[in-house]
Amino acid sequence: MTKKRILLVATGGTIASKEEGNGLSPALSGEELTRYVPEVADLATLDVKQAMNIDSTNMRPSDWLRVARTIMESYDDYDGFVVLHGTDTMAYTAAALSYLIQHSPKPIVLTGSQRPMASAFTDAKLNLYQSVLYATDDDARDVSIAFGGIVIAGTRARKQRTMSFNAFTSVNFPPLAYIRTDRIVRSAPFAHARKADGPRDHTADRPVVYDKLDPRVFALKLTPGLDSRIFSALAPSYDAVILETFGIGGIPEQGETGPCFQDAIYSWVDSGRIAVMTTQVPEEGLDLGVYEVGRAYANHPGILRGADMTPEAIVAKTMWALGQTRDVAEVEHLFNCEINHDRSPFE
Repeated sequence: MTKKRILLVATGGTIASKEEGNGLSPALSGEELTRYVPEVADLATLDVKQAMNIDSTNMRPSDWLRVARTIMESYDDYDGFVVLHGTDTMAYTAAALSYLIQHSPKPIVLTGSQRPMASAFTDAKLNLYQSVLYATDDDARDVSIAFGGIVIAGTRARKQRTMSFNAFTSVNFPPLAYIRTDRIVRSAPFAHARKADGPRDHTADRPVVYDKLDPRVFALKLTPGLDSRIFSALAPSYDAVILETFGIGGIPEQGETGPCFQDAIYSWVDSGRIAVMTTQVPEEGLDLGVYEVGRAYANHPGILRGADMTPEAIVAKTMWALGQTRDVAEVEHLFNCEINHDRSPFE
């Protein structure tokens, strides 16, 4: 049987890092990383492109576009793609790629490690091997993260642990699969069959690709006593604010000083900017209709609801939607479309 062709896109991260006197920093190239795992040659014909070599803390929206371009420049030449990435912002990049490269019939799999490849007790070798394995699977598609033996939809991942090898969890959606050494066990076969909303011009053999993002998006976590004048301070620099509310959707009626929150938020969106409501609670999502302190925001134009999406997906999706249009109604439409399983269809 002819081996599938897989392109490995290296970006740096812990997996590529070495200690050189000032703390861990990326040093190994993608080519060097593959030499640590010669077993991948039995799985696929592997080529490597080095998109960048940075700590993922330094990953920016412009870098997400660069990774997407690297994939799409070679899309027709390969059967799947593996992106080596640092863990700290991997969930953001996976979400961003889910919006930039939609409905991909070929798998785009992100992975990395909690310890460097050259470490004696690393998780990097197995993660790299299993990611290539998943990228060669006939049923794999779209953007996902394969890490620690679990495969997660690219819009549903969150880094839950800073040191343990099972770093990522799938939030409000079942994992796509588990990988037991060299065997893929699918836990949610319906995930690939269920039709998601999306652009009308996508076809079965080509993804729909976007190349614009608006990075002027700010994530604001409510804390007791927060001054509502923060919205006025943010207005010159940002086009959207993502408000992480209390509980299922609680927003204070009054700050310590300044205008009430309702006036401040209404003024923000009435000026043509976008506000996205989500919750700072990790699981089960938002419902603005439950409590009086949230209901006033449930149907106001320009206020979007993050439902059960992850904060990482909300940030990336808002940047993507604003990158396509400045029309508030169209932004809302794009934001509410289900893409790569990013939100449950209960609204």
